[in-house]
Amino acid sequence: MAGAQDSGSEYGNANPWLIAVLVSVATFMEVLDTTIANVALRYISGGLAVSSDEASWVVTTYLVANSIVLAASGWLAQMFGRRNFFLICIALFAVSSLLCGLAWNLQALLIFRVMQGLAGGGMTPVAQSILAAAFPPAKRSQGFALYGIAVVVAPVVGPTLGGWLSDNWSWHWCFLINVPVGIASLALIAFIIPSSPQRQAERRAMWRTGFNFDLVGFLLVATFLGGLEVVLDRGQLEDWFSSWFIVTFAAVSAIALLLFVPWELTRKQPLIDLKMLARRQFGTCFIIMLVTGALLIATTQVLPQLLQERYNYTATWAGLAISPGGLVTMGMMLVVGRLGSVQPRYLIAAGACIAAVAMIDLLRMTPDVDFWFFAWSRIILGVGLPLIFIPITAASYDGIPPSQTDQASALINLARNFGGSIGVSLSQTVLAQRQQFHQSRLVEHIGTWNPVYNDTLARVQDYLKTRSATGSPSGSSVAVIGQILHGQATLLAYIDVFVVLAALAGLMVPLALSLRTVKRGGAPAH
Repeated sequence: MAGAQDSGSEYGNANPWLIAVLVSVATFMEVLDTTIANVALRYISGGLAVSSDEASWVVTTYLVANSIVLAASGWLAQMFGRRNFFLICIALFAVSSLLCGLAWNLQALLIFRVMQGLAGGGMTPVAQSILAAAFPPAKRSQGFALYGIAVVVAPVVGPTLGGWLSDNWSWHWCFLINVPVGIASLALIAFIIPSSPQRQAERRAMWRTGFNFDLVGFLLVATFLGGLEVVLDRGQLEDWFSSWFIVTFAAVSAIALLLFVPWELTRKQPLIDLKMLARRQFGTCFIIMLVTGALLIATTQVLPQLLQERYNYTATWAGLAISPGGLVTMGMMLVVGRLGSVQPRYLIAAGACIAAVAMIDLLRMTPDVDFWFFAWSRIILGVGLPLIFIPITAASYDGIPPSQTDQASALINLARNFGGSIGVSLSQTVLAQRQQFHQSRLVEHIGTWNPVYNDTLARVQDYLKTRSATGSPSGSSVAVIGQILHGQATLLAYIDVFVVLAALAGLMVPLALSLRTVKRGGAPAH
């Protein structure tokens, strides 16, 4: 373990590992809330007497607010100081979590979720900047490994914890559980992490020269990100561009983007330095993190959904099926953190291949597979994701001056956040469209001219007669066959989703290999 005297830290003699633990716990709490409410939506719907469609806004509002504040987090961290801004975010997150747990109707819950999303969106990138400042370049990969456990494992734990709390306690505890963690994190971070003297001097200089906040840029990027988040999150539910609701938000988002790009490129002090994305190293890292976020969040949502819809698992057991992968991820994070001598591009390429294998393994899915079939697939993915996440986080800082680390953190976290939204939207769209496709193809084979259909129909009729003789409801043999057909179409549609996710994982391999060689300690090789 690194000692407190490791050189290269902005926080003096403060132990960087203790700093890493504290910010990782706070980050874990925030990232957990991106998925913990997903499996509790039907409980929220019933508890607040609203439709399931209305209850889904509980997830959407959090993601929209989370994305919007990411754009301004770099500037806010500079103006108020990373430590101070981080403490403000934790305090607001704990208070808004308490209010969410005490919400008396849907409108109040949505308002408090917006507050929670604003606090959480500012917390994650600043935590990453604090880690980059606390560790010397040669030790950063190990610090990011601990941080990576929070970011990668939390979305996996979310459905399990949310399902258990909802099944055994109530949906309110999905939010109330954050309060004691938030209070403890607030007290410990305020006491242990000092203010950086260097950053204090820079902050005083900025306050003397004025705020220089790019308000127009913020409003444009907030409109773009908020509108796009709504389109991605609600598109499938609203039938995409056949809905005026989606068309309106898509148009507003596109106009905001068209105005935002030239505005930012002509500012002396832009809100977001778009030129960073034009750098080959950082731009490639941004795309890889986008795909990684899509893979992580999409699989975290699709697998529990599949298990509950097709295999009749409870919310708790659906979450437990992906929990072994979370345990493997924790172990792998610590292993990968010690592989600082291996070039990031090779680790990322290996992780992407393993992730693709995990998705391809799911193509063997049949109606009678057991719990461990899905658990093993998630374990394989748990081996691959850390090989991507830690190296890409470290590689994204390669060549970035200290003055732009807050900007880099915000953009990388924005990529992960939006990648998750894109992944969920893509998987749900593929699922709906391919289910219709397979349903229509399978129906073509149903008819008295098909001997297989006739044989199946006779077997079902005999079965129903037996159940009727024993006093069980008989039902219709044609209806039973219809249910079987629907189940097969659903299963085939999920397999198609995993094919798409495997292709996304494979896309990362050439991108990873295109990254430049990085010397140990974070400097690029010449």
